[in-house]
Amino acid sequence: MASPPHPWLNPALAVGGLAPLALLAVQGPQGALGPNAVETALNQTGLLALVLLLASLSCTPLRIVTGWTWPARIRRTLGLLAFTYACAHFLTYLVLDQGMSLKALLEDLVKRPFITVGFTALVLLVPLAVTSTNRWVRRLGFPRWQRLHRLAYVAAVLGVVHFVWRVKQDVTEPLVYGAVLALLFAVRVGEGMRKRRARTASAARNPA
Repeated sequence: MASPPHPWLNPALAVGGLAPLALLAVQGPQGALGPNAVETALNQTGLLALVLLLASLSCTPLRIVTGWTWPARIRRTLGLLAFTYACAHFLTYLVLDQGMSLKALLEDLVKRPFITVGFTALVLLVPLAVTSTNRWVRRLGFPRWQRLHRLAYVAAVLGVVHFVWRVKQDVTEPLVYGAVLALLFAVRVGEGMRKRRARTASAARNPA
C-alpha cells in the first residue's frame, strides 16, 4: 500500500498547534503573562479553540472551492486541537479562576449566559472528539457519523456567541469570525443544493 502524500503534515500540525499551549504553561508560572495571567490564558486558549474549530470546518469548503484534497487529511487533527484548547480554556476558568468550586461553576452557568453557551459548545465537542477515529466511523456508519459531526457547526456558532457576549463592547473581532463561519456554511449549503439538483436531473434523464 502506498504511503499517503505529505505524511509529515499531521505531526507537524500537532506540534505547531500545541506549541502555544506549551508556551502558556511555561510562561504562566514565570509571571510572564502580565498582571492578569488568568485572563490572558483564558483569552488565548478560547481564541485558539475557536480559530482551530473554524479551520477544521474550512477543510471541506476549501476542497469544494479549490479541488484540493490535502485539507481533508488534517481536518481530524485540527478538530482535536480545537477540542484540546476548548478543554484548556474551561480548565483555566474552573481551576485557576474559580478554584475548582463546582458551586461557583453552577452559579455562573445559571446567571452568566456567555458561560452557559461556552460550556454548551464544549459539551457538544466531546462526542465529536470521542468519535473522531476511523473505528467510530465504521461503527456508526458514515451517514450517521457525518450527521453527528455537523454538531461542529453548532459548537462554532455557540463559540462565536460566547466570544461576542464576553467582549461586550468592541465586537468587531468576534463578528469577523462569525462572518467566516457564515461563509463556510454558505459554501456547504451551496454544494448540497448543487448535488440535489444533479441527482434530480439524473433521475429525470433516467426514470426507473
